[in-house]
Amino acid sequence: MTFKRFLLLLAALLLLLLGWSYWRAIADPAVREARVELPGFPAGQAPVRVALLSDLHVQGPDMPPERLARIVEQVNAQRPDLVLIAGDFVGDRSLASQYSTAETVAPLAGLRSRLGTFAVLGNHDYWRNGREVRDALTRIGVRVLANQAVQAGPLALGGLDDQRTGHNRDQQTYSAMRALSGARVLLSHSPDPFATLPPDIGLMLAGHTHCGQIRLPLYGALTNDSAYGERYACGFVEQNGRKLIVTAGLGASILPLRLGAAPDFWIVTIGPRAGR
Repeated sequence: MTFKRFLLLLAALLLLLLGWSYWRAIADPAVREARVELPGFPAGQAPVRVALLSDLHVQGPDMPPERLARIVEQVNAQRPDLVLIAGDFVGDRSLASQYSTAETVAPLAGLRSRLGTFAVLGNHDYWRNGREVRDALTRIGVRVLANQAVQAGPLALGGLDDQRTGHNRDQQTYSAMRALSGARVLLSHSPDPFATLPPDIGLMLAGHTHCGQIRLPLYGALTNDSAYGERYACGFVEQNGRKLIVTAGLGASILPLRLGAAPDFWIVTIGPRAGR
């Protein structure tokens, strides 16, 4: 094989890889499932099905509002009792098709659940305009938690504001959760606060890492934007009796590509400890 033929073959393989990665980025998200037993969950009460979404990054060409609307229908088909969104609603590509904040979040008005939809903001939301994103979500019925806690059925749900941009107030959030009854569940954009999560908070739900988004064979993730590397980067993690679930998210950041880290959302069924 001549050097020229080799370069042509290499270019063809690269184009195929880019095409495959883009196709994976725009594919319907996988539905991951987990069951979690938590202390404080009322005995005799039916488990709660929680849908966990994150990192929508609404922008062209991979995540226009129309695609998000289709994902909303997919989430509704799972019949969740509660929907939680772990931030990064907006996109970040300067050359991509951009949408207004109102256009970005509008499809989320179609989410249906018995206990409602709650969210925290992510770093990209603050980099654009955190107040604007919060106000737009509030107008469509999504309640944004900023270092606050609410009673969501049998759950004491806390929402930790974004750590990356310095808006988190950990102890304030934990205190607000402890003032409520039920099983304690914390929603955070980044998984990194899990490292210092108090033992009385049994479950944390997060996004931000995209599970690496682009994971090369033999090398792994190009980046996962976590101070702990792969430790809390993806999926289900259990440590000292506490549990963490990190979703790969729905959209893509920087490049409209995904490789080895398909988009997903989670259905987490939360119930009482066995024998209660």
